[in-house]
Amino acid sequence: MNGELIVTDDVPGAFAAALVDSYRARVGDSFSLALSGGELARCCYERLADLPGDPIDWWNVDVYWGDERCVPADDPDSNQLLGRQALLERVGAANSVHPMRCEEGPNAYQLKIGELGIFDLVHLGLGPDGHTASLFPDSPGLSAPPGQLVCLNSDPSGLNPHDRMTLTFEGLARARLVVFTVSGAKKAEAMARVYRGEDLPAGRVRAERIIWLVDPEASPL
Repeated sequence: MNGELIVTDDVPGAFAAALVDSYRARVGDSFSLALSGGELARCCYERLADLPGDPIDWWNVDVYWGDERCVPADDPDSNQLLGRQALLERVGAANSVHPMRCEEGPNAYQLKIGELGIFDLVHLGLGPDGHTASLFPDSPGLSAPPGQLVCLNSDPSGLNPHDRMTLTFEGLARARLVVFTVSGAKKAEAMARVYRGEDLPAGRVRAERIIWLVDPEASPL
């Protein structure tokens, strides 16, 4: 599989610990973080926000998103809303916040990623169909041309609603660390397929380092 598998009873706690370790090992003063969406991500960000002792100075953190649904910013399905509610409003502030906005098109976000250069940490999840970010099986975003870091995409199967904006594989590859978080029996089949090296979108992700934090119900072991 593409990365290191860690099975844990506490995925949100393991995520928070991995992010703190990555923050402490950052190359410069700033730390760039790309957020995800979904209920497990919400749990991860709430755990991160509740860490005792303030191990992260959020004034050093630049916040981005790995993907977004093309819905209003206050829509319950918005990843931006989830990130703000579960993390940013709880920690008070960040150095900068860069939400994805579908109405601006992918080029505007591509310029931001180009200026950034590299993410310190990108958080990803895993769908039951093997998708990650908004890179769905058989979708156009899987074959983005070289140099394209951000694209508009949708799920041709119709299982995942809304048009999307997402980092491409090349955009995700601009990460020092990618952390996948996976939980629950509904994800077990997809996780097993990734573990076996089958050609699923999540299995195509490449970065300097990738770790998979997986609970026992989803674990392929």
